[in-house]
Amino acid sequence: MSEDRIAYVNGDFVLEKDAVISIRDRGFLQGYSVFDTTRTFGHKIFKLSEHLDRFYQSLKYARLIPGMSKDQMAEITMELLNKNLPLISDDDDYWVTQRVSRGITTSDGEVPTIILETVPLPFKSRANYYKNGMPVVVPSVRRTPPEALSPRAKIQNYANLVQAEFEVTSVDPNAWPILLDMNGNLCEGPGSNFFIVKDGKVITPKEQYVLAGISRSTTLELAAELGYETLETDIDLYDVYTADEAFVTSTSFCICPVFSVNGSVMGDGEVPAPITKRLLNAYSGLVGIDIEQQYLSRL
Repeated sequence: MSEDRIAYVNGDFVLEKDAVISIRDRGFLQGYSVFDTTRTFGHKIFKLSEHLDRFYQSLKYARLIPGMSKDQMAEITMELLNKNLPLISDDDDYWVTQRVSRGITTSDGEVPTIILETVPLPFKSRANYYKNGMPVVVPSVRRTPPEALSPRAKIQNYANLVQAEFEVTSVDPNAWPILLDMNGNLCEGPGSNFFIVKDGKVITPKEQYVLAGISRSTTLELAAELGYETLETDIDLYDVYTADEAFVTSTSFCICPVFSVNGSVMGDGEVPAPITKRLLNAYSGLVGIDIEQQYLSRL
C-alpha cells in the first residue's frame, strides 16, 4: 500500500514514489530546512494547531517564508491525511509531517520547497520498549548548544543527533540516545524529551536547551492535573542515577518508560513505574487510545 501513498510537493498531490526535488535544493545541499510532525490517534490528528504554531515559529527563526498561511497549511495537511488514511488498517496510525526548505536560488531569488507527507508509525519496531522499558545510553556527543544553533527550532539538520545515535547503537542496538548539553546536563534525544521522577516530582530539562515537544507540554499538563509537582530545571547524571523513575516523551512514543540509563536501573526496575504508568494512562485517556497496548499488540 505504500506504493499508493500520496505526498504534497510544491503545490501538487503526487504519488510518494514519484515525488522529486531539485538536486540544487538548499535543504539537500546545506541541510537548511524546517519541519514539524504530529500523529494520529485512531486516525484523528492530534494538536495540529499547536504543532503548526511551533512550525511557523521555527520558520521565522530560520528566516524561511513558506508562502502560505497556517490555515492553508492546516487545510492541505488534512486533505493529504484523508487521501492516505484508507491505506492503513484501523489499528494503525500515521506520523504527519510538514517540511519547508530553503529551496533553490534563481535569478529572481529563492524559491522554497514545501513537502507534506504521512508515514505509518513504527509500532512493531518499538513495541519492546513498552514491555521491557527503554535502555538509555548517554553518548560522548554533546547536543548542539544554543550559542551555535537554537535547539528550540525544529531544524531538519539532524547530523548532531545522528552521530549520537551511531555511537549509542554501536554499544547497544536497542538503546536510545539522550544527549548532554555543553554544561553536562541531560537535555534530549532524537525527536524526544527526557523526564525523571524523584520524590513524587516530575522533572524535565529547561526549555532553553531542548526542543520543547508538544508531547512534553502535554505530559507536564497531565502531571499537574494529577497533582504532581512539575519542575523544569537542570538534570545531571547524579540526578538521573538517584531518581525513582524516568521516561521519554515524543510524538510517536507519547510516554515511554525508561528501564535504565548507562546500565543503571531506574528505581526497582518496574516497567512502567507507578507515576509513569499513571501519566501514560492519563495520556491514553486524553487521546482515546490505549497507547501502551497499541505498541504491545505488535509483539
